[in-house]
Amino acid sequence: MPDFLSNHFTPSPARGRVLVFDSGVGGLTVAEEIRALAPALGVHYAADSGFFPYGDKSDDELIERIPRVARMLCDHVRPDVFVIACNTASTLALQEVRAVLDIPVVGTVPAIKPAAAFSQTGTIGLLATPGTIRRAYTARLINQFAGGHRVIMHGSIELVRLAEAHARGEDVPIEAIAAAQAPLFDAPGGDQIDTIVLACTHFPLVRGQLIASAPRGVSYVDSGAAIARQTIRVLPHETEARGIGGSAYLTSPPEESPDLALVLRRYGFPDAHFVALDPIAMTSAPTAL
Repeated sequence: MPDFLSNHFTPSPARGRVLVFDSGVGGLTVAEEIRALAPALGVHYAADSGFFPYGDKSDDELIERIPRVARMLCDHVRPDVFVIACNTASTLALQEVRAVLDIPVVGTVPAIKPAAAFSQTGTIGLLATPGTIRRAYTARLINQFAGGHRVIMHGSIELVRLAEAHARGEDVPIEAIAAAQAPLFDAPGGDQIDTIVLACTHFPLVRGQLIASAPRGVSYVDSGAAIARQTIRVLPHETEARGIGGSAYLTSPPEESPDLALVLRRYGFPDAHFVALDPIAMTSAPTAL
């Protein structure tokens, strides 16, 4: 069985502090993978709750904001590694974030390469947000690693909403999950899909529901385990052991996002702290009134 499907990891003795970042709760799936692989790491979580969701923001807004938020959070938390657990942020602003930080930065990319290696029919489904699907970065990954395959793509904001509702403990109708992924199977050639890439970190939150509501048996692949392994690889050899972690950091006051705070507690982050984003410096004198 391919390595990306294996759940049998040998726990790493790695120590240090890792900060996992997303706009909302999707990155919690990546934090869980890192904790499973390296239980001695201090894993902390940050959400750009003050600008959530990223899916309805323009590329220019995100390219300007994400590096500023990353720098602000790292100045506050002082991690050894910064993990961007968001496909949208990674495919859009990974290099810009690396340019403003002096620590290793691990990004999230759709698991197209392992999916192409695993597929027997040569037809892969890519389930993502609309932003990830339209990015040139995603097209380059497909050309590089799945050039000989048919890749059928579907962008779903609705599945993000359903995954967040599930994470809050709400009952999500299985019919709604089925409808959210149905366009993949209904597309021309969709009857040949045998492997689906979950190209949004929210989607593994409802992996079981996706499996149960698929019209037939298919394999679902995500990047979580690969991100965890890469985090260990780039961790500096000399780091300070700072406990097992468990703190969360938000860019809006926690009391303004009670649902988010609830989900964070459910996933092992009981303490949520507000970290204010510094305003953009004035580049010209204000206009006199």
